Amino acid sequence: MSTDRFGNVFTESTPETAQAIDDFTHGFLAYQPKAANVLAAAEAQPEHALINAYAGMLWMFLEAPVAAQKAAPFIANAQAAKAPTAREASCVQIAATWVDGDLPEVMRLCEVHADQYPRDLVIIKLAQYLYFNVGDSPAMLSVAMKALPDAKDDAYVHGMIAFGHEQCHNLEQAEESARRAMEIEPNDAWAHHAIAHVMLTQGRVLEGVAFMEQQAPRWDGLNSFMYAHNWWHLALFYISLGQPEKVLATYDAHVWGLEKSFAQDQIGAASLLARMELAGIDVGDRWGDVAKHIELRGPDTTLPFLTMQYLYALGRADSPAADTLMEAVRAKAATQSFEQDAWQNVALPACEGLLAHARGRFETTVSQLGPALKRLTEIGGSHAQRDLFAQVYLDALIKTERLEQARKTMERRLKYDPNGVPLNHMLAEVYDKTGAPGKADEARARSFI
Repeated sequence: MSTDRFGNVFTESTPETAQAIDDFTHGFLAYQPKAANVLAAAEAQPEHALINAYAGMLWMFLEAPVAAQKAAPFIANAQAAKAPTAREASCVQIAATWVDGDLPEVMRLCEVHADQYPRDLVIIKLAQYLYFNVGDSPAMLSVAMKALPDAKDDAYVHGMIAFGHEQCHNLEQAEESARRAMEIEPNDAWAHHAIAHVMLTQGRVLEGVAFMEQQAPRWDGLNSFMYAHNWWHLALFYISLGQPEKVLATYDAHVWGLEKSFAQDQIGAASLLARMELAGIDVGDRWGDVAKHIELRGPDTTLPFLTMQYLYALGRADSPAADTLMEAVRAKAATQSFEQDAWQNVALPACEGLLAHARGRFETTVSQLGPALKRLTEIGGSHAQRDLFAQVYLDALIKTERLEQARKTMERRLKYDPNGVPLNHMLAEVYDKTGAPGKADEARARSFI
């Protein structure tokens, strides 16, 4: 028997086994490409339960309809191997239940596992990811806290706790936990990510730019998601500062192009393009390339948060695939499942409103997307990511001349983007239209330029 770097006992058959487990456990927590090495190891050792369970989990993170199919052979091997330890058997059961699609049971099993094995950070990270996808922020925090005090000296624990605190809007605690993670491991990109969230929410834009630019060299060599996503966060700060050249350069060099087939890379690109357009930045023909790769997904309704952004990108590119995906959303909303309510009463009207906006039908955006915003946490994603949909709705308010409602919305947004260039310029234009030139001057003076 051996132990992984987090102190968990596992069955070792060869030195290659130990290396594959280390590559996966550390690579997964640190967002390093070496996590994928477990796939070859599992193919070479079909009799090793834990390695095959990890390989199945890795495929499930593909976030695509084909993920379960890809994972199934590894899970079959893991189950046939009859894991020799209770922890390994629990990992196999969790992975198999995930592949079967019973997410409430997966989350329950993860909670039980975390209680018994608080140093098993792979399973705790998986649980936090699943809670994130259903918008359960308190559970995101509580499951990460189960690693304390046993794993208090591990950076990745504090990074997870930081993100849980941030999603619960405990911003001071979030930054404290992220800073603790960086004290232990300065290269912890997830801790950098948590601090970016905090600074964005608190309107610390100049500080956020300085912090993320300082950390950026540490992201080289990460997997495409973490690399692109942290640059995406930096781009949001550039948008607020009114620096379109830097935003476009960041998009072209760091956000889009690393792994164009991956779900998270696609929504990161789509979200950033949409935000640029809403801020008045000309994105040229960039929608076409993103949509071309999203079209290859087919009618993908794996996660509502992802689907909403796929749909908007297809709509902005005038792709016929948008209508096909919209029909798939309607079918998903009509299908009985534990997530049906979120699809039927949140994602479906939101998708109707988003596609309408992409096609210039702003009245429909107001009537469909507006009511859905109140329950948007249920479709997953972070506060910063879901803010795109609020911005689309705000744009529709302005375009349909609902100026008083738009004014109130923008004044609320000033609390976390007080000096934002696009926000204050839009607010100034609304003040001009409503006969408040003095307020318009104040808004323009507030912006960074």
